[in-house]
Amino acid sequence: MLDEKTMVADTLASVNGELTRYGEMIAQSENPELKQTLKQMRNQCEMSQEDLYQIARDHHYYVPAAPATKEEVEHVKSLFPQDKMF
Repeated sequence: MLDEKTMVADTLASVNGELTRYGEMIAQSENPELKQTLKQMRNQCEMSQEDLYQIARDHHYYVPAAPATKEEVEHVKSLFPQDKMF
């Protein structure tokens, strides 16, 4: 029998996988209408993920990592030059 913590964690993992798949589908779609529909679906999925994340935090099922320090943020920024556009 699954407990609530496990169900929330499994659902979050599933939603995160869906978000990844939406990103892949959006990038591969050449049909503007389909691309827009997929973006809307991804946005709805992101909202659901945020709601689930908040439930997990509220019930102490998930404890996020400590916030990055200013130095860590600056280091990551330095890895990706800002003047280059992909």
